[in-house]
Amino acid sequence: MHSRSLGQNCVEMNKTKQYLIPFVGLKLGKHHFEYQISNSFFEIFDYDEFESSDIKVNVVLEKKSTMLELIFKQQGTVNVPCDLTSEDFDLPIEGEMKLIVRFGDVYNSDNEELLILPFGEFEIDVAQYIYEMIVLSVPLRRVHPGVKDGSLKTEALTKLNELILKEEAEVEETEVEENKEENIDPRWDKLKQLLTDK
Repeated sequence: MHSRSLGQNCVEMNKTKQYLIPFVGLKLGKHHFEYQISNSFFEIFDYDEFESSDIKVNVVLEKKSTMLELIFKQQGTVNVPCDLTSEDFDLPIEGEMKLIVRFGDVYNSDNEELLILPFGEFEIDVAQYIYEMIVLSVPLRRVHPGVKDGSLKTEALTKLNELILKEEAEVEETEVEENKEENIDPRWDKLKQLLTDK
């Protein structure tokens, strides 16, 4: 699900320094971190799909004797254009992901749920994980809630509704024509004769 290709793998460290968690000094157990995400965060990754964004991300890091376990949770809104009307609207999003951090000889982030950090590392940059979790939680189809409940009135929607009604009328007309043709089919007449000849 989470693909490393979503963002630049080597985002400059100084741009994401506020998302660095120094785990070496932490005691064993759970530690809570909170981040408020806006569009300035997405600029780090050259991602400009959102008009604006307001997302709260909570990270719970559990430090164990040989590994780290991180649970990411996010909830908020992203302002995006509607696919049908191009009207901007606030789209509520939420998501959750889990990451296990183990230690080995070489860095490896190929597995989306497991990160291998070289022995001796003392901090983890969670910016990439937050970015991927948010971007992947946004649905591919973005429809303004006003389209669903009928409260949004735009020229594009009016045209779309006219086209749908026209299409439905044409389908009905075709079905009526097909029924008429079926009624004149000579095979039906022969069947009717067989039934009445009894």
